[in-house]
Amino acid sequence: MGDFISLGIALILGVLLGKVMNKLKMPAVGGYIIAGLLIGVSGFNIVNERVIEELSFINDIALGIIAFNIGSEFKIEEMKKLGKNIFVIATCEALGAFTLVTSIIMLLGQNIQTALILGAISSATAPAATVMVLKEYKAKGPLTSTLLGVVAVDDAISLMIYAVASSVAKVFIKHEALTMSKVLIHPIMEIVLSVFVGALIGIILSYLLNKSKNESEVLTFTIASIILLVGISLHFNLSPLLCAMASGIMVTNVSSKGNKAFNTLEKWSSPITAAFFTLAGSRLDISLIPQIGLLGVMYLLFRMIGKVGGASIGAGISKAPQVVKKYIGLGLLSQVGVAVGLAITVSREFPGTALGSIVITILMATTILTEIIGPIATKIAVKKSKESPLLIDSVNINQLNENRI
Repeated sequence: MGDFISLGIALILGVLLGKVMNKLKMPAVGGYIIAGLLIGVSGFNIVNERVIEELSFINDIALGIIAFNIGSEFKIEEMKKLGKNIFVIATCEALGAFTLVTSIIMLLGQNIQTALILGAISSATAPAATVMVLKEYKAKGPLTSTLLGVVAVDDAISLMIYAVASSVAKVFIKHEALTMSKVLIHPIMEIVLSVFVGALIGIILSYLLNKSKNESEVLTFTIASIILLVGISLHFNLSPLLCAMASGIMVTNVSSKGNKAFNTLEKWSSPITAAFFTLAGSRLDISLIPQIGLLGVMYLLFRMIGKVGGASIGAGISKAPQVVKKYIGLGLLSQVGVAVGLAITVSREFPGTALGSIVITILMATTILTEIIGPIATKIAVKKSKESPLLIDSVNINQLNENRI
């Protein structure tokens, strides 16, 4: 079957199952992944390994768009208002998940490179499901504000953790000697150069956007810039995700037409995003699930413990309100988005190893569960914190304020 026929079927089925998931009050992305499973290597094999390879450029563009949109959340003025709490909490919960998952994977007998990569990916949180729940229940208050800030910052921290972890993993895979240069200096240089290149292209894009006269030009300049920076980063072995995120940060803070660029991109990018997650789901090899059953369960369990525990510790360190300390971790359990993007990146960065298959299988299998657990846990957090008027009947205002101190 031709690549375009396969892609067309993948998109149509993905969107249809996405609509089914929406009717079940769940994120559409779960439908995309299930659609990919049905037509992928574990299903009817309409989208096989050859097709996935031929259409890999879609993954690169989609990752660039996802990371670019993450950058839009980093508005300096808003970050200043939220204060240091969000950075401390985000760092602690990301490192909490990374530390616990890496440790348990090694205790289960896996090699250090597998443990490092799974640990790094576990640190990522998907903001979409969390934001959706907060908006649905019209939540407002210290927990809601902090949670929105943390999910915005989290992915940036996760990308940096992955950059370091993948550099160290490559050293072990190649059986090279551990040196300060390979373990620390090289990853830091990659991060710095990726951010610099992304920021530079972001400045150029901001100038072009300010000169744009219509929406068509805004869209063209934005898409062209994302493709350009992804191409540059791949050519020079930089991080496409960090490059795109840095570019998005620059645009949202420098360009007067930044909001227009992000809004226009969101309208156009829906098919690319749907294709990305559907193709990701098509990679899932069900036959591997029994082999990694315990590994997947431990990954899921210790990721949640690390997120909840790390967030609470971060809230305590930053002296956040008690309501934040108690419930912030419950809003950080969804993992689809950057985590899936990183899993795809693993397949590209570690060719010829079993690492890509293991990571994809664990991520795809657990993502469906986290997309069910995540929104429910966020709803519980909002209800317990009494920050949603739709989830409480009548509450004494004085008692409510006492709970938030």
